[in-house]
Amino acid sequence: MERDRRRGQHPDHDNLFSLASQQAGYFTAEQAKASGFSRQLVSHHAREGTFTRVRRGLFRLTRFPSSPYEEVIAAWLGFDPKKAVASHETALQLFDLADVVPTTIHLTAPRSYRSRKTRSGVTVHTVLKPPGRNGVLIRYGIRVSAPARAIAEAAAYGTAPEQVIRAVREALRRGLATRAELQAAARRHGGLTEKLIQRAIAEVRTK
Repeated sequence: MERDRRRGQHPDHDNLFSLASQQAGYFTAEQAKASGFSRQLVSHHAREGTFTRVRRGLFRLTRFPSSPYEEVIAAWLGFDPKKAVASHETALQLFDLADVVPTTIHLTAPRSYRSRKTRSGVTVHTVLKPPGRNGVLIRYGIRVSAPARAIAEAAAYGTAPEQVIRAVREALRRGLATRAELQAAARRHGGLTEKLIQRAIAEVRTK
């Protein structure tokens, strides 16, 4: 700690706490470094119990409880939390909209990230037009595709039709998406995706 002071580094505890608080208490070693925390200082706080080391390069403020979606948080933070969002079946899981257990963690990022390497178990979908402010929500501290968009993404990806229909039904029942939002998201994909979501909306209307 004294070494950090001698080097002129001043750890910004408030900044790191504010950032981690927005991420369910989690932060990366890179984020800590950006807030003025050297690797030695992060290790010191981990030994003291202020930080909990989750895995290499990922930490949690100890006062925050661990998340059941730690794997998703690790994948999202490890890619680019400012540009990437959890999407497709991963988003459906985070919103508890369907009985899906994704075999991979789905992230969506701008097309410029197409060549970026990802770790095993993570699938990155790139798009020319990333979701705008209305297309992203925060869930468990993670930036996630909004329900209507996530349902359309999953349908286009090949999620089982019965799960897509259930997701539409749940989203409407819980007020997480409107029919207009679902229809607009479906139109962006067109084809079978649009037909499936329109069918799901029609089924909800008849019940």
